[in-house]
Amino acid sequence: MSTPVNLDTIRLAPKVLLHDHLDGGLRPETIAELAAECGYADLPHDDPVALEEWFASAADSGSLELYLQTFTHTVAVMQTPEALSRVAAECAEDLAADGVVYAEVRYAPELFQERGLTLDEIVRAVQEGFRDGERRAAAAGRTIRIGTLLCAMRQNARSGEIAELAVRYRDAEVVGFDIAGPEAGFPPTRNLDAFEYLRRQNAHFTIHAGEAFGLPSIWEALQHCGAERLGHGVRIVDDIRVDDDGEVHLGRLASYVRDRRIPLEMCPSSNLQTGAAKSLAEHPIGMLARLRFRVTVNTDNRLMSHCSMSGEFAALHETFGYGWADLQWFTVNAMKSAFLGFDERLEIINDQIKPGYAALLG
Repeated sequence: MSTPVNLDTIRLAPKVLLHDHLDGGLRPETIAELAAECGYADLPHDDPVALEEWFASAADSGSLELYLQTFTHTVAVMQTPEALSRVAAECAEDLAADGVVYAEVRYAPELFQERGLTLDEIVRAVQEGFRDGERRAAAAGRTIRIGTLLCAMRQNARSGEIAELAVRYRDAEVVGFDIAGPEAGFPPTRNLDAFEYLRRQNAHFTIHAGEAFGLPSIWEALQHCGAERLGHGVRIVDDIRVDDDGEVHLGRLASYVRDRRIPLEMCPSSNLQTGAAKSLAEHPIGMLARLRFRVTVNTDNRLMSHCSMSGEFAALHETFGYGWADLQWFTVNAMKSAFLGFDERLEIINDQIKPGYAALLG
């Protein structure tokens, strides 16, 4: 008999996460402690419970620009190697405790240089933290592997430098590159040199596109920059028309995305907060999954969106009626789309994901 689908049982299911920001997933108590250690006095609250509530409320603005402002506080307390390593280790532990077996966690190294750290020092500190977190999770009986994505902030002019950094550390579990930050006014093609360099180096990259801005952002990310995945990509629905009788018509770009199996890194709770959808029932993920786009489910920022992978899956189950087979489909989609080697992806699918869901399906 199949195990009932609920939040507690979903935590037991193996999950894969492709879109999670390191500076968007800190423990509130860690923020408070690090702020006290480094003398950061601008936190809205010193109490971790009140601080957690403030982050969720402040991020629930309906605007990507306002949502991004909450990161001022998390970034401020992550300016030392010790802080970076601690946050990374706790990230790995928290994801493993939620049943995540593979995650790609991203961050922008350029944001953590306020106290003089070099880019290399930042990457080494974060990687050391992830490895420590993996070991702690293993000691607690949980298996997780963390790959890192290095982000360049699209409004700055350092994408080439960060792309070279990602290539330099790709044998140390830095699996890819991304650009993040406000989409409006900062199209992907501003960073074209970085993407051309990455392609020459046979390196992987995804691009934040189609979250707060529409089809032009997605088109540039794919056709000019060569993105392998789309960060969010919710606005691809703008190229899909549904007639009154329910017949669906895909435009040229939407057809291309589906035909080429380009992964969509969808983050339901975050998308509601930034105004990409009005409610989960209206979120494009329902239509896109039904049309069999390469949909993946992600957290984006676990602190700001007050979410987890298990929580996202549970909300989708309650809203769309997804069962274990659907949740497995999302998970396999994500693992197929990861920036790991083919053999490693296949091993995780066959050794962890399929047996885990088979046990729940009964």
